[in-house]
Amino acid sequence: MNYEKSCGAIVYRKFHGNTEILLIRHIKSGNWSFPKGHVEPGETEVETATREIKEETNIDVLIDSGFRETVAFSPRRDTSKTVVYFVGKALNNDTRPQLEEISEIKWVEIGQAASHLTYDNDKLIVTKAKAFIALMK
Repeated sequence: MNYEKSCGAIVYRKFHGNTEILLIRHIKSGNWSFPKGHVEPGETEVETATREIKEETNIDVLIDSGFRETVAFSPRRDTSKTVVYFVGKALNNDTRPQLEEISEIKWVEIGQAASHLTYDNDKLIVTKAKAFIALMK
């Protein structure tokens, strides 16, 4: 059995009084999700999430490790994968997709995010993140 681990975040910003989150669309699958990627040797989970978000979207983030949710699944028969998600506040707004992996990036009002997301696990996480972000005011 192979084991993979990725880290990412539900990246948010305040925009005209609304809370928006950043969604990415993967080139290969066409799925909408959150920015994330594989942990590299010697990296912490937070370092991985910060690096991957910057690589995939050009957004710098301030990660809040007080929110930490995990999803475990099997992408292939011989592989077990865990994804760790944090909440991250966007420090800039100039998105630029990583051309090799990301076809589209968009900011979506947090209450509308579930209708854009592909996976049920992501829809559950965004609901939890919404409650967490609301408490941060």
